Amino acid sequence: MIMTAVEVVQRRVLRVLAATQVLGAAGVTIGLAVSTLLAAALSDSDAVGGMAQTAAVVGAAVFAVPAARVAARHGRRPALVFGYTAGAIGAVVAACGVVLRSWHVLLPALILFGAATSANLAARYAGADLADPRKRARSVAVVVWAATLGAVAGPNLADPAGRVAVYLSLPVGAGPYLLSAALFGSAALVVTRFLRPDPLVIVRDAAVVPAHCAGGVADTRGSGAVWRSLPGGAKLALGGITLCHTAMVGLMSMTPVHMDHAGASLRVVGVVISVHVAAMYIASPLFGWMADRLGRVSVLAIGAALVVAASGIAGMAPSHDAPQLGAGLALLGFGWSAGLVAGSALLTESVAVADRPAAQGLSDLCMNIGGAVGGVAAGVVVTAWSYAALGLVVGFTALPLLVVCLFSSLQRVR
Repeated sequence: MIMTAVEVVQRRVLRVLAATQVLGAAGVTIGLAVSTLLAAALSDSDAVGGMAQTAAVVGAAVFAVPAARVAARHGRRPALVFGYTAGAIGAVVAACGVVLRSWHVLLPALILFGAATSANLAARYAGADLADPRKRARSVAVVVWAATLGAVAGPNLADPAGRVAVYLSLPVGAGPYLLSAALFGSAALVVTRFLRPDPLVIVRDAAVVPAHCAGGVADTRGSGAVWRSLPGGAKLALGGITLCHTAMVGLMSMTPVHMDHAGASLRVVGVVISVHVAAMYIASPLFGWMADRLGRVSVLAIGAALVVAASGIAGMAPSHDAPQLGAGLALLGFGWSAGLVAGSALLTESVAVADRPAAQGLSDLCMNIGGAVGGVAAGVVVTAWSYAALGLVVGFTALPLLVVCLFSSLQRVR
């Protein structure tokens, strides 16, 4: 089979993005694995410790829109380099905060660190720019799946990085951040050197690409104007991505606390969370294939159904029942994956090429804000009521998305 010029470039783009996802995901998870403990130790406050991961999530949200504007004006390559470089600077400043034993330096640095998360999320859209519409969801899924290796390996690299820091006469906590900085810097270099030609720049040149890739003038409007201009399919996609991510962060973040009530060891808690993280990424190619074959909205409905099922299974689990909690969080990870892959493909094809960066940036902004709100709200629900109540809240929150998707699917069949 003879490939077209666009297909050759698309294969190269996916290979480059897969490599940067491994580097970026490893860097993010290394930093996040130690941030809560370090912030708590430096401040002698669990509340400040909890703010550490929130700061990184806020950073991912803050950088989503500026990165999208860079992409709209100059292409995917400068936008990704911007995110990874800012994340590397944030990681270096975080290491300085550890050396200075100042959580006041560490927390702002983690906001900057979150820019790398924003870049990792934006990479999935770069994988969709030149994709054949019949394979667009699978292209998104390839980029998401590539993060599996980095996400799983990252936390395990924190301890060796700490030992290297001690060897260099630095505090042990500085090591993971310096390794994160090196990984983010490597990702930026890979993008700079190998993401050529730029997929979004190519897609705007209607003379050399298929009709489905035709572009136009970049959209650099504000987020409110972008939302008002989105068609129904794009709003459904954006809402689905945000809801699945919010539900995932809320339920996942409080599961270790729930298990701690029964005295679960860190090893058992780690296994349950590892199962959840693996489920988030490893099945994405399957959901990409399903979204291309069954339709984006149908798989978005499957994602919502999986979130509802997960909230029921995990919410009803006693704090000592690690297998049931693991099963619930695995379904939660699958639901997140289905929602992210199908929603990203639906959003990409629901707007004109010129509008893509702005709409995608708004999607990542809402996604990360939702994650931050979900984590805080989950803590309030569990403190005021119980983990079981949190399961009910998450399940009922996901039900409207399931109903809307099913109704939309029926309307398309008719």
